[in-house]
Amino acid sequence: MGRSRSALLIIDMINALDFPEGQQLLRHALPVARRIARLKQRLKQEGAAAIYVNDNFTHWQYEFREVVAICSQDGVTGAPLARLLAPDSEDYMVLKPQHSAFYNTPLEALLQFLGIQRVILTGIAGDNCVLASAMDAHMRRLEVVVAQDCVASITPLRNRNALAVLRTLPIEVVASARISG
Repeated sequence: MGRSRSALLIIDMINALDFPEGQQLLRHALPVARRIARLKQRLKQEGAAAIYVNDNFTHWQYEFREVVAICSQDGVTGAPLARLLAPDSEDYMVLKPQHSAFYNTPLEALLQFLGIQRVILTGIAGDNCVLASAMDAHMRRLEVVVAQDCVASITPLRNRNALAVLRTLPIEVVASARISG
């Protein structure tokens, strides 16, 4: 099987959720994480790359696997997400300082190296990091798909509003079942 020109971006799903609305976001993000796991498995079988893009939570000396280990610990609010979506050895991992997956990260160079022309966005929060990443991907002339059932925000209303904004752009917003690699 050849390599696809598509990449699945999993944004901020490795997350301690250690902020006041963390439990609320977890309630919306856990079903999303299950759908992302299924989408990831299917797309990887079709040859698509899986790329985790995650906040470094201002821990500038951590590597990605350290963030996964911290977020997977017992008692951490976001541990169910980190355990369900832990990266596989062949997955790519990019740490970001804030919001967009592209802002001050090597993501654009990685996508070019892999020959990626189409990004499929998933993750949290839909009204913040996913939205910013989708707009930045569009500005870089990538084909952008947002898996609408693989995105969560602190409230369903905020998530619906973010998806509505994305639909006003030349960005495809569809259910994950309709996405292929």
